[in-house]
Parts: sequence; C-alpha cells; structure tokens
Amino acid sequence: MEELDYSLLYQAYSAKGRNPAVDPKTMFKILTYAYSQNIYSSRKIETACRRDINFMWLLAGQKAPDHSTIARFRTGFLADACEALFYQMVRRLDHAGELSKETVFIDGTKLEACANKYTFVWKKSIGKWEEKMFRKMQEAVQAVNLEYLQSFFVTLETRTQDLQAICRFLEERCREDGTVFVHGRGKRKGRNQRYLELFRRYLERQTIYDWHTASFQGRNNYCKTDPDATFMHMKDDHMRNAQLKPGYNIQIAVDSEYIVGTDIFQDRNDAWTLVPFLKVIEKCMGFRYPSVTADSGYESEEVYVYLRETGQKPYIKPQTYEKWKKRSFKKDISKRENMGYDGQTDTYTCHAGKKLRPLFIKKQRSKSGYQSEVTVYECEDCSNCPHKEKCSRAKGNKRLYVSKSFLEKRQESYENILSETGIKYRMNRSIQVEGAFGVLKNDYEFQRFLLRGKNKVKLEILLLCMGYNLNKLHAKIQSSRTGTYLFEVKSA
Repeated sequence: MEELDYSLLYQAYSAKGRNPAVDPKTMFKILTYAYSQNIYSSRKIETACRRDINFMWLLAGQKAPDHSTIARFRTGFLADACEALFYQMVRRLDHAGELSKETVFIDGTKLEACANKYTFVWKKSIGKWEEKMFRKMQEAVQAVNLEYLQSFFVTLETRTQDLQAICRFLEERCREDGTVFVHGRGKRKGRNQRYLELFRRYLERQTIYDWHTASFQGRNNYCKTDPDATFMHMKDDHMRNAQLKPGYNIQIAVDSEYIVGTDIFQDRNDAWTLVPFLKVIEKCMGFRYPSVTADSGYESEEVYVYLRETGQKPYIKPQTYEKWKKRSFKKDISKRENMGYDGQTDTYTCHAGKKLRPLFIKKQRSKSGYQSEVTVYECEDCSNCPHKEKCSRAKGNKRLYVSKSFLEKRQESYENILSETGIKYRMNRSIQVEGAFGVLKNDYEFQRFLLRGKNKVKLEILLLCMGYNLNKLHAKIQSSRTGTYLFEVKSA
C-alpha cells in the first residue's frame, strides 16, 4: 500500500489551515487494516489504535486519532478517493502476476442497510392516497369557485402550483375582510379560515407526496431512515415469514480468489445489474475480460446481446437448467422444449400432432430500456383435444411466446458451460466468488452496514474488499500459493 498514488486523497484537504491530526495515508492504512481484522466501528478503531501494537506500528509514533476524527475521515475525505485506491490495489495485484485475466466470476448478495425495518414507503400506497386526495380536492375547488365566484382549477400535472395559487388568493381575501382566526373548542371558524386551512392541508400533503415520489427513483419502495435503501428479501430470515428489510444489492467480481470489482445497486434483480457492473470494471481496470462466468440469476437477452457485442464469452447457466434434468419436466407436454420444431416452416408440433404457427411478433421493453422481439405461436385447433387439460389453461387455442434471439444465445451459453472449460469455471465460481461472500458475511461477521446512503455504503464495501484482498494475499504467501489462479476439477 506504500506504492499507491494518494494524490486524489490529499486533494480532499484544504491547503489553508492547520495540518490534519494524522497523515491521510496513515489513516487510510489504519482503516483498511481495521476492516481486515473485523473492526468496523470508529470507536472500536480508536480503542485499537490506543491498545493494539499493530495499529501503533502503523501510526509510526503519531498520536492515536479519536473516533470523531476517524468517522470524519471515512465519510468525508476518503469518500471520493476510495474507489480509485481500490482499483489501484487491483492493478498492483495484476502487475505482481496474481490475476489470471482469463475469466471473471460474478455474484451478488443482499446486505441489510443501517435503517429501521418499519419505515417503508410503498409506491402503490402513495399513489392510492394521492388519487383519493385529488378527488376531494376537486370537490373543494368547486365549492371555492361557487363561494367566491372564481374559476380555479387543479390538474394532475400542476396541482402543487394550482394549490399555491388558491392559498395565495384565500390569504389575500382574509386580509381584505379582516378575518380573525380562532382556535379551540367552542369557537366557530369563519368561511375564509375554513377554506384557507383546508387548502393549506392539501398543499402540505401534496408536498409530502411529491417528496415521496421523487425519493422512489424508479423503485417500488424506499426507506425513510435511508432513502437510498430498497426493501428486499434477505437470506437471513429467522422469522421464516419472507419479511422485507431495507438493504442493498452488493455485486462483486472475483479473479484468482481476489475481489477485483465491486458495486452497490438498488435493484433486487441481479440480471439488471450485470451490464452496468461490467462497464464499471472495464472502465476502472482498463481492460476487458475475455469471458464472464455467472449463475442463472444473471441470464437475460440483454446480457447475452451485450456480451456478444463486446466479444466476451458467456458461461451463464440457464434458469431452467436444473428443471431440464427432472423427469417431470421431460414428461410435461405443455413445455416448448418437449414439442417438435420445424425450422423450414417455423412451426411447433404439439403432443396431439397439431401445428403451432407464428401469429404475430410482439415487442417488449425491459426496465433498462432494452427492446426485444417475441414471436407468438398459436395452435391451429385445440377444441376437443384430449390433452388440453395437461397442455394449456387457455379458453381458446394454446399460445407459445418465444424469443428466438434469446433461445439462440441461451443455447450458445448452455454449450459453453457443458464444455471442459465451462465445468472448470462453474466449479471455481462456486468456490471463489461464493466463498468470498461466505468469508465476508460469516468469518468477517459483516451482516449489516454502519453508514447510510449509497455512496457511504459503497465506501464501506470497498474498504471491506481491500481488507479481504490483503488477507488473501497474505494467506497465499504463507501457503506458497502465489501465482495460482484456478482450482482443478477432481477426477472421479
């Protein structure tokens, strides 16, 4: 870590004023070493600096920083430089010959955010209450127009501005009429006061709804105590009731047992994270891996298209890979895989011997904006078919929805994982990347973030990954395994 470039870290400090209590390079070393030793709290790091001989050696005679100095450095000065320092460390491992640069193993997990699990806000609920209030608002506007002979109106697009205009009118009317505002039991409010208070309440609630809508950022929910967190199902479900908790989707990339890339996502679905994650790795590392190995959760047509455009070979297990092996799947006559297909006529033949011909092509657009084409096939006649109950639940003829582009690319990836290299990569993926998550979550006992906000959460996971890489390099040196990349498949 001595040979890393810390210029970006030093730029975070002002040239004016007094010097920092502890040199920034030393503070960075202390934090990285603390995360490698399962010490995450700033108060516990302060205690370690005062009592642990290893931290004292890192301080090199400097005064031990207090917890507020450590916290301020971690969330303030280090925030913009941590990612650059992490990828510098990865490039140092590459120059030392520790990375194979042959394939990258990618996996993700959900980690709980530092937020209250009972502070969720749901997009559907906000929409329902906002719509209900809008109907009441329209009735109140009509009443105001009748009472004051005005022509106010409130539209969906400009409802906040319209409410502000009505409030300004009512406030001016109160001043002109000299309205005396009364409060408490037994006091009768005047007409001006009643309408003004009513529309002020509408405006206040509408402002809150607008703030909620802006906080969703394309999601279906968010957390009040950490607006960047999304409610997700966690693997650690001790109550066994599929409880949703605020968390983040953590993605890591592993090469030769080292974590070479990491990022934070708010999407629960791994398939939407792979393409942007690969772009981040390529940008920060300066090269592109020739192949990508991932589990079935990352499979999508968009991912296959991106990998083909970039010339990267996919080793992604199909989502139905395990189902294909089952006898029940092979006997299911409703599945497309169990029907005969004629490429010349582009027709499928069902169990009853009837043809399913292409009816039309439907276009679909994913959440990320990717557009795919789905060919819809329909059976010529399903009436009086003795196998219809087992084949289809449709009232009319059976339909098949087939993406030809996706099937062609899935077949390519399926053949890749069945090859000798694919078997070796899949075995190493389960050992290396899932093993890395096992170490981080169980051995390092990192089950929950300490900081709030996406940027600070990413800072924490970067420090954790740097500590992991330091420990992994040390372990390889001690066991004389430096320069080894993949585990070999054991012969039966």
